[in-house]
Amino acid sequence: MPRRLPLHLGIFAVMALSNAIVPILPSYGEGPFLQSAIYAAYFLGAFATVIPAGALSDRIGRVPVVRAGLLLTLLSGILILAFPSSYTVLAARALEGVAAGLFVAAAMALVNSQPDHEALSGIFMGALNAGLVVGLLATGSIDRALGTETGGILLFTILSAIPLVLTVILAEDTTLRRPEASFPQLLGDYKWLFLSAVILVGMTGALTAIYPGYRGGEPVDLATALALMNLATIGAVVVASRLHLPPVPTIRAASLAMVAGVLAVLASPLAFLFVGAVAGVVMIAQMAYLGSTGLRQGRVMGLYNASSYLGMTMLPALAGILAEYVSFIAAFLAVAALNLVVAATIGRCECRLPAAQKI
Repeated sequence: MPRRLPLHLGIFAVMALSNAIVPILPSYGEGPFLQSAIYAAYFLGAFATVIPAGALSDRIGRVPVVRAGLLLTLLSGILILAFPSSYTVLAARALEGVAAGLFVAAAMALVNSQPDHEALSGIFMGALNAGLVVGLLATGSIDRALGTETGGILLFTILSAIPLVLTVILAEDTTLRRPEASFPQLLGDYKWLFLSAVILVGMTGALTAIYPGYRGGEPVDLATALALMNLATIGAVVVASRLHLPPVPTIRAASLAMVAGVLAVLASPLAFLFVGAVAGVVMIAQMAYLGSTGLRQGRVMGLYNASSYLGMTMLPALAGILAEYVSFIAAFLAVAALNLVVAATIGRCECRLPAAQKI
């Protein structure tokens, strides 16, 4: 466990810093467009980086790419603190996304290459979601305690330096001897699994995007309701990673359960607990299957993360268009219906595993 601490502390710091800017976006951008651009620049940088970062980690090793990601995360936080003008922060957020893409792709490849990858992925994904929650909800309190609007960014920037230093104890895995698949081969064999990531991960972003407009209410209440989803995900990934659930049947069952969860959100924000829990089970099932393929995990995790970021980009936009030009009910129904697509297609996944591991 000590040798994996840089990964778990690193993903917490990277995610916390990424969300620390959300409560203070008006301080960096005048008007909704610039604020949205600053927020979205992170995801654009991450989406553009995860695939080449995965390939690079297969070539030169995971540890150097992990270090580069943490170093750039530290640098992006320093730039935001030192140069707080709107367009400098916009560029720094894009750099922060590049850093996250490097770190996440390499760290997940390292985690998913270990013999105990299911248990490790549960801890890793739990730390990831904990970072998102703490970065979003604790920033206000940190700012008040330190007497500055940038207190949260300062604290999480400093925190990102700790796992960077600790990478001296991070051991490289031995999976460079594993067979390597090209991107076309991976897409051919696992396209339905990657589609499930686009939809089942992306729909959590869609719900987050449209729920405030649907429900109304105080921002604090809405943030608390949405944080329930991440908290439930933390618990679910830790539990599911120890149950050794069969991945494809689990993803199919979860997609059907998610239909009910999306519709339940219409009635009560407490349904976010269910949605978050199901999403956590899905993430572990997807990573468990990909980790069991016997392939080098750099390209695999690059494509998996790219699929997740693609879903987080496309589905909120689709839901937002439907909510604005048709109705909120139509947006929720469309998100629910996409889960049926996963249930119908995941069984068609060729999803190649070593013969002894066929499911």
